[in-house]
Amino acid sequence: MSDNFMAASETPEPVGELILRTMAMPADANPNGDIFGGWILSQMDIAGGILAKEVAEGRAVTVAVNTMKFIHPVQIGDIVCCYGQVVKIGHTSITLHLEVWVKPILRESERHQPRFKVTEAEFVFVAIDAEGRKRPVRAT
Repeated sequence: MSDNFMAASETPEPVGELILRTMAMPADANPNGDIFGGWILSQMDIAGGILAKEVAEGRAVTVAVNTMKFIHPVQIGDIVCCYGQVVKIGHTSITLHLEVWVKPILRESERHQPRFKVTEAEFVFVAIDAEGRKRPVRAT
């Protein structure tokens, strides 16, 4: 990954509100101690689901993940923070911008950094009823 890509992708502060915070554990890592990208994606989906459910005032399911890019690896012991904001509300859909930032608590070489962005993506959720059919998003 080029330095230009990383510089262009990093912003000084997270975008949106803090939705989810957890610690990366050994069971979520490969033998080198790097956290699996799928685990990060799962945390983002959980955070997005929380925000989408609040906006939809009921059930909402993930239908798409767009423009995902990984900027930095996550390691065991990192505090993983998922931030999100609503980008668009359609008739039945909710588009969210989600970011994952890390607090490198256990990393000696990066302990001076308060936090940094590791990935971001747009998630699209659809509001559904009790039978799993699309329904209009309620105005909040």
